[in-house]
Amino acid sequence: MAKISVQDTKDNVIKVDGEDYICLMDMLRAKDGDFFITDWLRNRNTLEYIGIWEKVYNPNFNYGEFAIIRNQSGLNSFKISVKEFVARTNAISVQAKAGRYGGTYAHKDIAFEFAMWISPEFKIYIVKEFQRLKTEEQRLLGWSAKRELSKINYRIHTDAIKHNLVPAEVTPAQASMIYASEADVLNVAMFGVTAKQWRDAHPDLKGNIPSDERVGKRRQR
Repeated sequence: MAKISVQDTKDNVIKVDGEDYICLMDMLRAKDGDFFITDWLRNRNTLEYIGIWEKVYNPNFNYGEFAIIRNQSGLNSFKISVKEFVARTNAISVQAKAGRYGGTYAHKDIAFEFAMWISPEFKIYIVKEFQRLKTEEQRLLGWSAKRELSKINYRIHTDAIKHNLVPAEVTPAQASMIYASEADVLNVAMFGVTAKQWRDAHPDLKGNIPSDERVGKRRQR
């Protein structure tokens, strides 16, 4: 689970079947007055948008049941919860989740429309913050990929050194020096620095070039 901060609100972002869903209940705190998600869901324009989205992305959407709900949206007495809406239509655009991170979530496409209902300004800022989150995730993913590639290449590299470069008569200490020297060829290729250069530049951190998580946290400071 990730969080984005928009106009003094902390909004949870979770993955559902590989897609990003944003917590509508968190977003609602940015709207002045007493409003509920059902107020948004009963709006005809909201239902029209969700219906089109579901038709495009959800082959199991019950469009017949949805049509009944949409036709009732013009009545003053009409009200429907997210849980009931999902149960009747097999919708995937919105989700009512229980548990520790429970709440009402919506696919990012729908959540951005919900943000517009809160205010145009809020929508602009949440889209901007969401894009920042995705950029950061891609940066960390790239670093992680480099780390994994380095590990794979290191194993191949050291095996090659063992069979071709390390004479049988050298001591274990001498062999480790050969391995360290050759390993730094990979460090420079993948990260631009040797292990010693990294340690000298980061005296407050222990060990060699760390995992992506520790580097990511340090870069955010």
